[in-house]
Amino acid sequence: MRALMRGLVLLLALFAAWVSVPVRAHELQPGFLELTETAPGSYQVLWKLPSLGESSDVRMPMFPVFPQTCRQVGEARSERAGTAWVFTARLECKGGLAGQTIAIEGLEAFSTDVLVRAQRADGGVETHVVKPTQPSITLQSAGDGRRGAWAYLYLGIEHILLGIDHLLFVLGLLLIVRDRWTLVKTVTAFTLAHSITLAVATFGIAQVAPAPLNAVIALSILFLGPEIVRRWRGETSFTIRHPWVVAFAFGLLHGFGFASGLAQLGLPKSEIPLALLLFNVGVEIGQLAFVIAILMLERAFRLLQIRWPTAVQRLPGYVVGTLGAYWTIQRVAVLFKGFA
Repeated sequence: MRALMRGLVLLLALFAAWVSVPVRAHELQPGFLELTETAPGSYQVLWKLPSLGESSDVRMPMFPVFPQTCRQVGEARSERAGTAWVFTARLECKGGLAGQTIAIEGLEAFSTDVLVRAQRADGGVETHVVKPTQPSITLQSAGDGRRGAWAYLYLGIEHILLGIDHLLFVLGLLLIVRDRWTLVKTVTAFTLAHSITLAVATFGIAQVAPAPLNAVIALSILFLGPEIVRRWRGETSFTIRHPWVVAFAFGLLHGFGFASGLAQLGLPKSEIPLALLLFNVGVEIGQLAFVIAILMLERAFRLLQIRWPTAVQRLPGYVVGTLGAYWTIQRVAVLFKGFA
């Protein structure tokens, strides 16, 4: 699939734009606002706010804004939970929150979302995704296409498309794979592996600390760099002969990275299975869209018979290796700083 490298050159501008954004963009966890109606007009509020970095005590400067008909009852409580701050409080809202607008002040400044889950006293539940481009939602709005459990599907798609490190790993695999059947096996192995650990982490069966996990994910990208060079030279290796094995092994680690976007929300246990399913489907949709886009681009260049200089053809491989090395050094430095 040498022609694949020619087709990938246009993606360099996209990767350059992504790299210009802080490298922690993928690691920035979504906020979570849960409103539980305990009695008509009375709500228990849980607000989970990500911190700015794995070891940072600095809270992201954003907070929910409720309608003027609401007032806080008693004192709010806060505590640090992993990489997030958790606030709990009680609200009394005259007339309830049905049809009312809730905004997230300060969300516009961050490349993250906030999941809003509202449970009514009658047992009804609605879920919304609040985005920086539209930092407010209206509860029980029939026109909101992201309400309900489908919000987790949207979060999954967004999580993988913002996961520069995960996509770069997939890109590295595509630069190594020679034929379509091997590509199918490789993508399937990666999907199966990260689906397993996504479920394991989300259900709390096993967890991996963010700092070493991010370092190993970066190392997995760096690992593919020399393998891409071997492919250019016509050499072989275990990775080149059996890329699906490597995809499965590293996919187990990447699955824990995917889980960080869902496990940190602290969802009710009864909602986790459906949320996990839809989130994982969203991740797969985003991943397949990325692979298909690359293959279509490669085919377009081949049909147009565009010839690139060798140095240009190899740029995507250099991007994989260089960014893998950069992220590995950066994340290992963060890891050792945490030990200091």
